[in-house]
Amino acid sequence: MTGRRPTITSRHGIVAAAHPLAAQAGARLLAQGGNAFDAAAATTAALNVVEPFMSGLAGLGLATMWVGAEKRVRVLDFVPPIPASFPAERFSQRAELERGPFAIGAPGNLAGWCELVKTYGRKSLPEIFAPAIALARDGFALAEFGASEFTEQAPILQGHGALYPAWAKTYQPGGKPMGLGSLLVQPDLALTLSEIAEKGPEHFYRGALGERVVAHIQSLGGTMTMADLAAVKAVWREPLAVSYRGLNVNVPPPPCEGFQFLLTLRILDGLDLAGLSKDGPEHLDLVYRAIRLAAGERIAHNNPSAGKLAEMLSDDAVAALRRRVLDGEPITGPTEQWVPQDREDPAHTTSLSIADNEGNLICLTQSLGSPFGSGVVVPGTGLTLNNFLYWADVQPGSPNRSKPGDALPICMAPSLSTRDGKPVLALGTPGSYGILQTQVQAMVQHLDFGLPLQLAIEAPRARLWDGRLVEIENRIAPETVAELVRRGHEARTFDTGWTMRCGGMQAVSIDPARGLFTGAADPRRDGYVATP
Repeated sequence: MTGRRPTITSRHGIVAAAHPLAAQAGARLLAQGGNAFDAAAATTAALNVVEPFMSGLAGLGLATMWVGAEKRVRVLDFVPPIPASFPAERFSQRAELERGPFAIGAPGNLAGWCELVKTYGRKSLPEIFAPAIALARDGFALAEFGASEFTEQAPILQGHGALYPAWAKTYQPGGKPMGLGSLLVQPDLALTLSEIAEKGPEHFYRGALGERVVAHIQSLGGTMTMADLAAVKAVWREPLAVSYRGLNVNVPPPPCEGFQFLLTLRILDGLDLAGLSKDGPEHLDLVYRAIRLAAGERIAHNNPSAGKLAEMLSDDAVAALRRRVLDGEPITGPTEQWVPQDREDPAHTTSLSIADNEGNLICLTQSLGSPFGSGVVVPGTGLTLNNFLYWADVQPGSPNRSKPGDALPICMAPSLSTRDGKPVLALGTPGSYGILQTQVQAMVQHLDFGLPLQLAIEAPRARLWDGRLVEIENRIAPETVAELVRRGHEARTFDTGWTMRCGGMQAVSIDPARGLFTGAADPRRDGYVATP
């Protein structure tokens, strides 16, 4: 045996998610006659329970999907605009919005889950939420990644005196630290999910639950209002797509920042990567250079108009970037936001991919932002609120400076790829601005070097930062890293071969000829594949 994860296949549907219990929740819905959209909502709700530091109904996200009955790709955007009540003029540094009540963006995840089920699902909300409610009510034992998150975040949140008591009451029952095997029971969250299942999403966006959430935010000094919640709406959009190695790769359009991922693929599509040594200096140098150039374009032209985006992805513009990739001169530039940032937490996001035997395929990425989001837990509800205004741009002088009511650009890229008009791959990852980098690296491993999907996800990856810095998992040969330094990269290795700073990818591929689904889950987190 290799010590690696096995390839898991099915002909009856498959779920790849960031936690075994969440993947099993989605597979349960498939086994009960639900489709991929029902299973996606059940999986996301279960993730709210088993990864409360990562995502939940008070977060936001995006989904890209193939709707089998309609034979087309669609995007569901549940990233609400910046709340009208947000006092943007009070802030001038991103760090001011990392925690607390002002960091909270309008929650979109619940609206997204419910819109997905209403439009394409066939199960009721009580059926959808049943696995999550049971997990919250009965409790579950923390696995390795969850245990490390609690161990790391508890002392950090303890430093936020106004936020910590409610957090600790929910996530440290009895005041005891949580570790591997600790039982986490969330009765308040079970009740909240049960109420939503019975009363629908209006209970949150226009009802008593929302009033309770807003009252707590305002008690902490925040400005969010019921009008901000009532304005939340999941929106259907047309995907943005480019061709790469025979695949038509689709992601959400702007204000989603997934176009950086597509631009990088466009640059690389004109290069013969397959003729190079895999994980050698030539392969990695070209990929890293293309990623950095595409990041610069995204930062310079954030949330571009349709015309500007077409210009950025045009043959002439891509050819100019490709020439820069090939000229050998060092490339220095930002990868995060307009003004160079310090290295940041890689963000606490989760991504899942699901296929069913009715021809549907979906990739959904959702998040709370940072670990445990804003750190604000609403007493008596079990809800942790996001900190997505940390991803707004409040820096004076920035061409992308955010205002109340503006679209909120988000660095997610849930992708759905087709070949010859048929869906063949759903692939997504968490990782903040690294999402737009690491998905490229996995696609190259899978499509250019022919690695099976699970091995492509397990292959060593890197995270690029502002300037020339690139950090690489230490499974890459030292002499390769040294050569990358010689070529102008400020390259160094992580102290581990597997790090969540390089994402936590979940993917599903389809072999249309055999009707075979293959799932792949990232060992960098608690990823898992389940079948009905």
